[in-house]
Amino acid sequence: MYLQISTSYFCRSLQFGTTVIPPGMNRNESLHRLKNEHFDICIIGAGASGAGCALDAALRGYKVALIDRNDFASETSSRSTKLIHGGVRYLEQAFKNFDFAQLKQVRHGLEERHIVLNNAPHLARPLALMTPVSSWIEGLYFSIGLRMYDWFATNDTLPKSRWLKKDQVLSRIPTLNKTKLHSAVMYYDGQLDDARYCLALAQSASEAGAAVANYIEVKGFEKDANGKLSGVEVRDMDSEQNFTIKSRLTINCTGPFSDKIRHFANTNLPSRIRPSKGVHVVLPYEVLNSENAMLIPKTPDGRVVFAIPFEGAMLLGTTDTDSSDVENEASLNKSEVDYLVSTLNPYLAEKIDISKIKSGFGGLRPLLSADPNQSTKTLLRDHEIEIDPVSSLVSLLGGKWTTYRLMAKDTIDQADKIFGQENDCTTHRHMLVGGTNYDFDSWRFLAKDYDLDEDISKHLVKKYGCRAGEVAKIGVNNPELKGKIDPQYPYIKAEVVYTVRYEMAITPRDVLARRVRLEITDWRATLKALPMVAELMGAELGWDRETKERQIDQYSQQLKHFMAEATFVAEKQ
Repeated sequence: MYLQISTSYFCRSLQFGTTVIPPGMNRNESLHRLKNEHFDICIIGAGASGAGCALDAALRGYKVALIDRNDFASETSSRSTKLIHGGVRYLEQAFKNFDFAQLKQVRHGLEERHIVLNNAPHLARPLALMTPVSSWIEGLYFSIGLRMYDWFATNDTLPKSRWLKKDQVLSRIPTLNKTKLHSAVMYYDGQLDDARYCLALAQSASEAGAAVANYIEVKGFEKDANGKLSGVEVRDMDSEQNFTIKSRLTINCTGPFSDKIRHFANTNLPSRIRPSKGVHVVLPYEVLNSENAMLIPKTPDGRVVFAIPFEGAMLLGTTDTDSSDVENEASLNKSEVDYLVSTLNPYLAEKIDISKIKSGFGGLRPLLSADPNQSTKTLLRDHEIEIDPVSSLVSLLGGKWTTYRLMAKDTIDQADKIFGQENDCTTHRHMLVGGTNYDFDSWRFLAKDYDLDEDISKHLVKKYGCRAGEVAKIGVNNPELKGKIDPQYPYIKAEVVYTVRYEMAITPRDVLARRVRLEITDWRATLKALPMVAELMGAELGWDRETKERQIDQYSQQLKHFMAEATFVAEKQ
């Protein structure tokens, strides 16, 4: 019986006693297809919306190409607050301002929330959030609001909100300031590993037939005699080779960078995107010492700030400020760190020690605006599909992580209309790569089968789902690969090899920032692990010494720049 359960979970064939090797994503094969085949749809941008569109289109039977100038989820889609939610603050604004567009957003978000949770149970799970209050009147206000939030969440299995007494709150988050705390309202949303969820979308699209490749930069468009797009002119950033991807339809899913692609297609199009910068600071887990998250409902400038456990650390964010710089990577600075820390400090019994900040990250939201003077805090996170009649470019603009699937559905519905087709969208019930037969408790079989420590086995099952055994198997013939990348974290060397072979990781940052999330939680540990990761990748990819040293130098300089921006540069370097 043990053998049946164990082998079934790790995607092995019981009937023939053979291993089912995951197809993975092969970049060389994808490049060959991109250069030589004619596609129905070419999707630019492999974040959540682009990968979601690619999966939907492939499942509808279209021949699909998916490209990105960087890695999958390398921009906005890996730099979220890691929440799947309808938007508590949108609900509050809707009633305060009689804004029914906000209510529509909440409804859509809550409808999609359970789909996001169900389609990749290894990468997304329920999360309890506490809203501390200082009086019974404040508690009543938030309790009523969150009950309404529950009411909007139809067809949902998450627990309903509850108003907790002070001792109940402290039993869940013991580090709160007891003197200022009256009680708290607890509600549930979802949490996801955003980068790996996006990767699972891209992998699922690939396994549905899409040609998928990262590090492919758009340089322009090929047009027919009528000025309509007929091909995407690109450059392979790895080989520095230029070529054209032939496609009947091009879809722009580049988020905050959408205007650049729109203007490539038609220089007369008005700009539509108002990028908003949001940053997070990463603190030690012990700051809250809890698996529960916290919503800070009141800040001096009207924002909402979350403190959320993630990967053994605690994320604190986010900010919301205008940003006109889309060329340079968003990072957090000292003033943003001070703002976030000062927002959380009043709720804690002990003030945060700034010197213990571990990491941080910033991202750009692709907000839509017709009014250049409108504040980004008041802009809707909803989406719009634009079809340019001159060039025929389709652009998916705006949106947020939670509704990526709905955004993709609306976009591919438009593609159906353009092609004169009627195809059903099936993504609401399509299990993503790794999610089939997911059972977290199966980590026990993984640990026994491959002689792995408990923390490693749990980590592998939560990140690779039913393919965790394929990662562990890499260490069978080379036990050294079962060793950890860093002794404080459960990530192992076999993951580096696996992500190169099957997940199209081609730089150390692909591995350390997005395949495993070490950069997100610990800059110094990332710097320490970098040479080892580069050595393992170099062996897989055939790097010479010069290439390996260049990869190490480029990434280490980036990390040190982030640390300097946030004024962590002085110590231990």
